[in-house]
Order: sequence, then C-alpha cells, then structure tokens
Amino acid sequence: MNTPPTATTPTDAAGRPVRLGLRENWAQFTLLVIVNVCVGGLVGLERTTVPLIGSRTFHLSSDLSVFSFIIAFGSTKAVTNLAAGALTARFHRKQILVAGWLIGIPVPFALAWAPSWGWIVAANVLLGLNQGLTWSMTVNMKIDLVGPSRRGLATGLNEAAGYTAVGVTALLTGYLAAAYGLRPLPELIGVVFVGAGLALALAVRDTAAHVALELAQHSEPLPSDENTGLKSTFARTSWLNRSLRGASQAGLVNNLNDGLTWGVFPLLFTDRGLGLAAVGLIKGLYPVLWGLGQVATGHLSDRIGRKPLIVYGMLVQAGGFVLALVLLERPLLAGIVSAVLLGLGTAMVYPALIASVSDHAHPAWRANALGTYRFWRDIGYAAGALVAGVLADALGLNATVIAAAVLTAASGLLAARWITEQRSDAR
Repeated sequence: MNTPPTATTPTDAAGRPVRLGLRENWAQFTLLVIVNVCVGGLVGLERTTVPLIGSRTFHLSSDLSVFSFIIAFGSTKAVTNLAAGALTARFHRKQILVAGWLIGIPVPFALAWAPSWGWIVAANVLLGLNQGLTWSMTVNMKIDLVGPSRRGLATGLNEAAGYTAVGVTALLTGYLAAAYGLRPLPELIGVVFVGAGLALALAVRDTAAHVALELAQHSEPLPSDENTGLKSTFARTSWLNRSLRGASQAGLVNNLNDGLTWGVFPLLFTDRGLGLAAVGLIKGLYPVLWGLGQVATGHLSDRIGRKPLIVYGMLVQAGGFVLALVLLERPLLAGIVSAVLLGLGTAMVYPALIASVSDHAHPAWRANALGTYRFWRDIGYAAGALVAGVLADALGLNATVIAAAVLTAASGLLAARWITEQRSDAR
C-alpha cells in the first residue's frame, strides 16, 4: 500500500517528505537498479575465464585447487552478508554501500595481472567483501523504498539487474577471451563497473527515514520480549522459524548449484570440445535468463504467493542438471538446454525467497534476517565449489552433476514441507 503524505509523515535528512511505494520513489529505485548492474557486472568477470585461467595459465591439476577461488569468494561473501545486517544498526545503508565499492577497486587489476594463483584467491576475498556489502545494501534499500506490498517486484527488479549483468559480462568475457586471450583485456572491463558503481553509490540517498515510516505503520507491533539482535535473529532465521529455515536451506542449495556450475561447466564442456566462445554463451545464458526472468517472477510472487515458485523452481533446476548429462553427446545443445532450465528455475526461486524472508521478518529485525538468509544462501557458493572439487577429483565431473540434481530436488521437497505463506499485504 502506498503512503500519502500527512502532517506526521517523516522527512529525510534534506527535509523532504517520505512516502513508501515504487512510484513515489522511482528515481532512487532506478538509481539503485543501475548500481546493482555494476555489482553484477563485477562478479560476472569471473564466470567464463577464471576456472580456465587456473587450469591453463597456472596449470593447476586438481579441480579442488581450481575451485578454491569460488570457496574464497563464497565464504567471504556469506560472512559479509551476515555482518552487513548487523552493520545497519551502526551505520547508514549508503555508508556501507560506498565502503563496499571502495573495497572492490583492486579486483579487476588483480584478476588481469595476478602473478600467481594465490593472487586470484586473494582478489576473490576482496570481491566477496565487495559483493556482500554492495548487493546486500541495494536489496535492503529497495525493500525500504517500496514498502511491504511490492517486495516481490522490488527484489525481482534488483536481482534481475544484477544477474542480467552477470550473464552479459560472462558472455562478453568469453568472446573477448576467444579473440584476445584469457587475460588481461576481459578482466579490465571491470574497471568501468567499479568506477560507475562508486560514483552512483555516492549519489544515492539513504533510506533510514523509509524504515522509520514502515515501523510506525506496521500492523503488528514488535513483541516486548522479542530480541532483535543478530544472535537471536540468526537462530530464528536459521532453524527456529520453520518458514525461514525452509527459505535458508533452499537459498543455500540454489547457490550451491551456481558455485558448482561456475567451476564445473567450463571444464565439462571444454573437455567435450567446445571453445571459449561457446562456453561463454552457456555461462552467459544461465544468469541472463536468471536475471531477466525475475522481473516477471518477482511480480508473480506478489500475486500467487512465494511457495509455488520456490518449490517448482528448485525442481526445474534439478531437471536442468539431468538434461546436461542426458544430452552430453551433443555438448552445445546440452549446455544450452541446461543453462535455460537452470536460469528459469533460479529466476522462479530467487526473488520469492528474499520476499518470503521479508514477509516473515518484522521490520525491526528484517535487515538481520535478510543478512542471515543471505549468509546461508551465499555459503552455498563455497559449499558448491567444495563439493564439486572433492567429487570431481574422486569420481569425475559427471558424478558431480548427478549429485547436484539430487540435492536440488531434495531441497525443493523440504521447501514444500517447511515454508508457509504470509502475504505482505495482509500484515
């Protein structure tokens, strides 16, 4: 529900009246969408080239060693997501957003000219810090702006911007690598993303007044005995609350898939004879569909509920892994079909999960709940790379893909059992 101005409506730091709603805040919302394009573009630098840099440039023989950069990225991003929620109690969201961009400045240069694999891993620690702070703040600030009735659409637009940029950048780096080599040109387009992201972050207005307005209007007062601190919220979101537990495990497995395909697919399909441009197409198509699809699925989750999209989205992703192996004798077809199903399935799941967490969290502890959920979700990157590395070294790449299909289907069934609907317009 949009909020008309009244005599008691809060004002922001510049004295402007604050209202909730997408239409009322379209300028700031659009600016944050563009910021998240830059966030996604920076991580998209790695999707096609970095696993191949490990195997071809630095001659790493172990798949687990190649995937170590994803473990470093995912672990750092997960912990940073958790910290970002707690940091909102001490700092403004804008301050955290700007700090994230400052941390990301060295990343494209390190990827382009790293003299050893250890430098690549270190760059991914910085990238994890950058992504955890910047992506967390863009999604929190968009949810702050639009209010409870449009959370699905807001998260869908946020994630669509970020993951479409991931996919387009992965596609672009694949073609640049095929024409000019794996380094340094493909990685240096990240300088544009860092510069633009930092400049736009400095122009964004903070959303503290919007949070205050939603708290004032919230239909359910915070129980007097409900602890809003990080420790209590972590426990509530991770296992005590049934629906939040269901969302957290689904987010973890969803990003386990992404971490696994990030490392496995370039190696799997180049082993089958595909070139860098074809691998770039596969690695780009997955996040592009994931990104663009969220505009529709985020809006749909506001209308039909979160749970159907979460459950069926996980099952669609499981089917994508199955078909990647069934069609592997025709590797380009296998890669494209699996990328389409993985992209569409993830598009169904991603905004619905964030919106579901927001639905079940009181505004007083929502930032910590989202931080906890994003911690579990993004630890999936590290888990996926670790599982992929161990299984690939022991049993081969095909066995790794089968394991991903089984885990994803099981996660969808758990989500069906645990998650309940709590529609935001009823709160």
